[in-house]
Amino acid sequence: MADSNPGKINVLLIGSGGREHALAWALRKSDRTGQLFIAPGNPGTARCGTNVPLDTSNQEAVLAFIEDHQIGLTVVGPEQPLVEGIADFLSANGKLVFGPSQAAARLEGSKSFAKDIMKKYGVPTGDYLVFEGHEADAARAHITQNNSWPMVLKADGLAAGKGVFIPQNLEEALWSLDALVTDDLYGKSGTRLVIEEYLTGEEVSVFAICDGKNARILMHAQDHKRIGDGDTGLNTGGMGAYAPTRLLDDAGLAAVQEKIVEPMLHGMAAEGAPYVGVLYCGLMITPDGPKVIEFNCRFGDPECQVIMPALQSDFTDLLLAACEGRLDTYVPDIDMQQWYTCLVLASGGYPGSYEKGKVITGIPTESEQVQVFHAGTKTDAEGRLVTNGGRVLNVVAKGETLQDSIRLAYDAASLISFEGLYKRTDIGAKGLAKF
Repeated sequence: MADSNPGKINVLLIGSGGREHALAWALRKSDRTGQLFIAPGNPGTARCGTNVPLDTSNQEAVLAFIEDHQIGLTVVGPEQPLVEGIADFLSANGKLVFGPSQAAARLEGSKSFAKDIMKKYGVPTGDYLVFEGHEADAARAHITQNNSWPMVLKADGLAAGKGVFIPQNLEEALWSLDALVTDDLYGKSGTRLVIEEYLTGEEVSVFAICDGKNARILMHAQDHKRIGDGDTGLNTGGMGAYAPTRLLDDAGLAAVQEKIVEPMLHGMAAEGAPYVGVLYCGLMITPDGPKVIEFNCRFGDPECQVIMPALQSDFTDLLLAACEGRLDTYVPDIDMQQWYTCLVLASGGYPGSYEKGKVITGIPTESEQVQVFHAGTKTDAEGRLVTNGGRVLNVVAKGETLQDSIRLAYDAASLISFEGLYKRTDIGAKGLAKF
């Protein structure tokens, strides 16, 4: 794991959510990080580096900032800039960037593309059919003839984690179809529809750092996507997570590496789109083994918030190893002896409509066991920390047991207050049931 370039470099991190605060926290701890800039960041990331009001959708402006501030590595947090090709643009201009190319980011940007690649290269996933927007009648006929419920309907493109419906019966399925296609609820994302087989089992998220040829699995975590206790109610961007899980043992992780991660790396390279970045494998642990629900081209949120504290290796050096094709000799050090729980504190009404500007108080001081990562927060004109999104804060705790980490997270969260604060009360309970 020799370091070919031990000097410090300036780093630019793109993004503003809880995931980006966790990434900024890890980048700041690195001995390789010089100046750290976050664009646009949030009040939490401001404690890790310098927030900059940079329009990251303007690739020319990003390039100019990189050149002006002698940035040695750009890390792209969210999926939208990657799908829009920021990694290609920066690489073409000689800049080092951690994140997949536009062609590789299609694994998240197009559900149909991802399913087709999985089918072509033998990666286990559910059966599926793809319908174009003008084929709504054909999709409706297919749904009407279905005799197995539930089923899965997905908008093909990006929909902020909310373009998935799991109807339990024909009436719900036809409503979901109209929402996705006829009502054009998700704009261009809904102009192509993927109808998938419903996979039974438990979900787990696996994250692999990739350099185009090699991959290193960092950690596996279990997200809690539904808004309500007991996994009820609407899907959200994620209400909490814990890591590691007991859904995958060493043999299971080896199978994921061999049957999912490596075939995808081989397939993407064969398609002329080598995958460099983090590959988020959203899996269902079925009776037939792990199958892919979806791939994402960035760290999960809130899973990232439990992975970063578990990473013992120098994070900046790890990302440089991926960008420079050195992962074949790099073995990340992951703390698998401790347990990590992330609890999301959300605005009342989320994932529907909610109010912003609620004053936040009581955030505990960071400690060895507890961190609070900011997501939807801002500082108002009076200098107060206020809510500025649906998912507001992420309370992360480390414990010697999963039960300890859950207790510490809820104890820390109980100190925090803002009007309308909502949190699930059962984050990690599915993990405890495995003991």
